Amino acid sequence: MPSSRRTFALSIAAVLAAGASFQAHAQTFPAPGKPIRIVVPFSPGGQAEVIGRRFGMHLSESMGVPVIIDTKPGANTGIGALEVQRAAPDGHTLLLTNGLTHVTNPMMRPKLSYDASKFTPIFQIVGSSTVLIANTSRPFNNVQELVAYARANPGKLSYASIGTGSTAHLLGELFAQKTGTTMTHVPYKGSGQATQDLIGGQVDIMFDGFGTAIGSIATKHVKPIGVATRERNDAMPDVPTIAEQGVQGITSEGYIGIFGPANMPPDVVTRLNNELQKTLAMASVEKFLRGTGNTPAGGSADQFAQKIAAEVKVWGPLVKRLNIVLE
Repeated sequence: MPSSRRTFALSIAAVLAAGASFQAHAQTFPAPGKPIRIVVPFSPGGQAEVIGRRFGMHLSESMGVPVIIDTKPGANTGIGALEVQRAAPDGHTLLLTNGLTHVTNPMMRPKLSYDASKFTPIFQIVGSSTVLIANTSRPFNNVQELVAYARANPGKLSYASIGTGSTAHLLGELFAQKTGTTMTHVPYKGSGQATQDLIGGQVDIMFDGFGTAIGSIATKHVKPIGVATRERNDAMPDVPTIAEQGVQGITSEGYIGIFGPANMPPDVVTRLNNELQKTLAMASVEKFLRGTGNTPAGGSADQFAQKIAAEVKVWGPLVKRLNIVLE
């Protein structure tokens, strides 16, 4: 073989070998010795970080690489989300966050530089019930009585939230829209003060997460009016859903899930989903999650993606109609 042809053949072989090596490397996940970093866009010590550390421990054991939980609070989860959005889509940088906040945050904050649609939904860890609670002295004990009272006293009924644009705020507005009533929104900086003012009678009602509200319900400092989920909560089987009481479309199942950057390889998403599902199936993990007031969720990445898409359809038009614009 002439020297030039032999050189060309060797060059082609080298390129093919390099390509095969790169492809094999690209399909290796996790990369040997390379840690998986799970960004939690909340302050240390919160529920999301606690759940993240528990899952990170098991994920590290099952995948054979270190898993680092990295709290990145700020900009209402925007700082951590943006960092993950900019990361390589190789499965080694993930985001563990409140799914509803992740979806609605960019709708209301035009200055945010991340796009919730440019993430890969991987796994829903938990769902949590939202319950409508009221001051115990108010003259209504169910949704029908509440709606009748609100219609008879337009604008008099007030509802608390943990801030403008929060889930509680959006649910209050959605409830008013669905029932044709007018209520006054009273935003607070946190659930603690909002609950205290609800108990004290400064406000009338509030949508709250089950894990937060259950203590006040158990001590009868507030009374439950209805559950804003598709099914009744096992811990409050006597409290009907809002839908059962005649008002449809008031469902807000809070959830914590894991996302990755856009354009992640499907096999990497599948591997992560499978490993996370194995962790969720552990009896000790299920007990731990229920102890935080949450319900284990699970399911495929596609099911999680469908849930996110459904949330966008519900909250997008409402945020636009209310013209909620936050800094």
